[in-house]
Amino acid sequence: MLVGGVLPALAFGLAGLLQKSASRTSPGMGPYLLWIGGGVLLAGITYTLFSPNRTITTGAGLQAMGIGLSWGLGMAAVGLGIGHYMVPVSKLAPLYNMNTLVVVLLALVIFAEARDVVVPRLLLGTVLIMAGGLVVSRA
Repeated sequence: MLVGGVLPALAFGLAGLLQKSASRTSPGMGPYLLWIGGGVLLAGITYTLFSPNRTITTGAGLQAMGIGLSWGLGMAAVGLGIGHYMVPVSKLAPLYNMNTLVVVLLALVIFAEARDVVVPRLLLGTVLIMAGGLVVSRA
């Protein structure tokens, strides 16, 4: 939970703050995404150097590129919201973090994870996430 939950939450939270700060000085979204890619490249190189498993298949590599593409498009949309439309990051972050609902729904369908979770609790959490997003978006 700490490694896969708390640490990513802290890292992604810091990323949101850095995105707001960068949007004030960034010349454009394209170069901004290239610099983000450089940061991801450095993280990948560092992790690879210290990882005992350095192998990857072509299929997994293509899926990883898909992750980068979808993440990059999402970051570009958030950057546009912050930089062009001047939406406060404190309002956007709870909304774009409703991506949890997309992942949950798709995981239930694609990976048949409904058998591994307590569905009523999952539905309750979904309702609470949606209510929270609605409340924050109107703040």
